[in-house]
Amino acid sequence: MKKIIFKVRKSIIPSKSLESSKMQIANLAFKLVEEQLKKFPEVISLEFGGSFAKGTWLSKNADIDIFIKFKKITPEEKFVEISEKIGFASMKKHNPYVRYSEHPYVEAKIKNTRINVVPCYDVKLGDWKSSADRSPFHTRKMKQVLTPKMRAEVRLLKTFLKSSGIYGAEMAKQGFSGYVSEVLILNFGNFENVIKSIANIKENQVIGKTLKKFETPIVIVDPIDSNRNLAAAISIENIGKFILSCRAFQINPSLKFFKPKKSKISKNNTDNVLVVKFNFKIRSPDIIWGQIKRATNSLKTQLEMGGFKVLRSTSHTDEKKEAYLFFLLESPIIPKKYSKIGPEFFREKDCRSFISKNISKTELMWINDDRKIVSLKKRKNFEVVKFLSEILKNNLQTGMPKGLQGDFKKGFKVFLGTKNLTKSIKEVTRDLTSTDDTIFYFN
Repeated sequence: MKKIIFKVRKSIIPSKSLESSKMQIANLAFKLVEEQLKKFPEVISLEFGGSFAKGTWLSKNADIDIFIKFKKITPEEKFVEISEKIGFASMKKHNPYVRYSEHPYVEAKIKNTRINVVPCYDVKLGDWKSSADRSPFHTRKMKQVLTPKMRAEVRLLKTFLKSSGIYGAEMAKQGFSGYVSEVLILNFGNFENVIKSIANIKENQVIGKTLKKFETPIVIVDPIDSNRNLAAAISIENIGKFILSCRAFQINPSLKFFKPKKSKISKNNTDNVLVVKFNFKIRSPDIIWGQIKRATNSLKTQLEMGGFKVLRSTSHTDEKKEAYLFFLLESPIIPKKYSKIGPEFFREKDCRSFISKNISKTELMWINDDRKIVSLKKRKNFEVVKFLSEILKNNLQTGMPKGLQGDFKKGFKVFLGTKNLTKSIKEVTRDLTSTDDTIFYFN
């Protein structure tokens, strides 16, 4: 393991020339934002934040975070309005657009480097008014406690997480943030210790110190706020992938754990993938991702209520126009008839109600060995494409979040994964129908 770690560590430290280039971009962005502050007395100061400020950024992912610090007395409406004005005015030559966390912030790109202009309040430790208020404290804490050696270890961990497809806190990913990576290195000392500790982690184990109880598979305590569980924002699947990746790397250390994965396509399952495609009116990426994730969960419930067993589900969007919802089914065709279980025959009132509701539509009714009345009924739709198309056409309010209903009314397509798909959609389908043999490894 040590040989692999040594080899990767050497390859992930940004070169001096790249550092110099990023610093020039950062200083330019900072100056552009700073020029706008004179117009707004509500703003106290600016400061760099995030991985760039802490020296833990990856060569290919060097975002520049600039925090606008507002007086605490600034009303929320002004806080949002002024921060957007500053962001758009300062980045007007760099195609700015709004992103969302708890509050909106402005994002742009300068020479392929993402610039985030983020508002926060100037508050004391623990006296939070917005979710971004912690970020400057995160930056100061990590700059204070992370040694140059530990910063290299953070970069190792980030590369490992990125290769596993679980790096990134955005709604689309629900993975491990850069700050979580730093917190893990801070707690365990180095990358190797993180691997060994996570490989043997126990359910509900707490990483850090807190008196509060949390209901997540693992708990990662924020060092500057012991009441905050950083693992709450990470999906259960991504926590599981991290644990299995650590176990697999410990058993079989290899450079493949630090390179992009290539999953094997399972052709046997593509005809069991149901795809819902629709176009949407442009909106913040964070909003559309949240909406399609909720839509996927809602339609999964509708499918299962209709008798279709959903094994896995996911969603995807190009963040510009198209969105897709995916469902891996046990089968796209189910039996034409199904049995509906009613009450025990001793429950007179319930029996009457069940019989009156079902007798006219039943093909057969009987009492089973559990003393319950059973009705054999015929399904209206036993093919999944027809079933879901009808729900989306006639019962949109039942199966779709309100924010997407207008988009669906303009049109949608429901089809199985055997249809011609674009390259990016094929990749999503591949991930849904394939096994990652790097983490599902046993020796």
